[in-house]
Amino acid sequence: MEPQPKPRRSRLRRLRVLLSPLFFISVLLPTAVASVYYGLIASDTFVSESRFVVRSPQRPQLSGLGAILGGGGFARSQDDTYSVHDYVLSRDALAELDKKLDLRKVFSSEAIDPFNRFTALEWDFSFESFYKYYRKRVAVEYDTVSAITVLTVRAYTAEDARNVNALLLRMGERLVNQLNDRSRSDLISVAEKEVKASEDRAKDASLALSSFRSRQSVFDPDRQAAMQLQGTAKIQEELLATETQLAQLRQVSPNNPQIPSLVNRSELLREAIGRQEARVAGKQPGSFTTQASGYDRLLLEKTFAERQLAASLAALENARNEAQRQQLYLETLVQPNLPDKAIEPRRLRTVAMVFLLGLIVWGVLSLVVSSVREHTE
Repeated sequence: MEPQPKPRRSRLRRLRVLLSPLFFISVLLPTAVASVYYGLIASDTFVSESRFVVRSPQRPQLSGLGAILGGGGFARSQDDTYSVHDYVLSRDALAELDKKLDLRKVFSSEAIDPFNRFTALEWDFSFESFYKYYRKRVAVEYDTVSAITVLTVRAYTAEDARNVNALLLRMGERLVNQLNDRSRSDLISVAEKEVKASEDRAKDASLALSSFRSRQSVFDPDRQAAMQLQGTAKIQEELLATETQLAQLRQVSPNNPQIPSLVNRSELLREAIGRQEARVAGKQPGSFTTQASGYDRLLLEKTFAERQLAASLAALENARNEAQRQQLYLETLVQPNLPDKAIEPRRLRTVAMVFLLGLIVWGVLSLVVSSVREHTE
């Protein structure tokens, strides 16, 4: 029996597979293109990282890093952290970076390969196009457990990556300071407006009371009425003594020449008592009784205004203390590093992934072609 040349047939079959158009298009060609690009064309990418946390001395502590910071009386501030994230990835941040670092020129350098260079393969030089390019090279990651933010910047020189990262950190810290200033200004300005309104009200009440006293020729109707009643009581005592003396004289000596004078004195004392009582409790406009209602109203307004002023001053002091307690802090935990080696692109791994993906595509397409042929036959 003649031996069957199975190994030779197997090799021919493999060679036929490798030379087939389908295998060439789906596996060999993409792998070759990826090898040429990542091996000879793709620019080195340097990655600079920094880590920071936004904290506040007022808010409640949580676990993780918040508990560590809690030892110093500080807590993380999640809402304000998101504000910093949005600003770092905003168009305003890009505009300032471009102004200070000439970022558009940095990313348009001829040293960068055409596929990664800004506007190398397109004619759109607009700011919106540059913003899309920027969002692909700046990333912000937030750990909700530790409240730490990782800021990552990718550039094509180590210095550019670190400079952009450092400037973004400074801009984020400036934003936090602006939030502090705005919050403190709003909190204190409202309290100061309340103090100013209370001062004006207290002044108006004091002037109204002073004008009433000057117009009515009265200082304190209640006190003056009490003094007036004391005088009236003395006159009544004197009237009682006069009438007692007059009764004794009429009983002992009806013709005593002092009797007419005592009668006259008694009448004068009664008239004086009537005038004093009318001054205190009469219905005429000048009596203390009629003046007391207006005076009490103005005095109550003045007292209330003074108490409101004192409360407003206390609220202002509390607002200032509260503004100090609500201060936000951007604490840099890890400074932007100056990478000494380009860690991207991962050339060998990327080429291997392209090769494996090509094999998967080739396998799927081969199964489809075989099923179509069987169906046709």
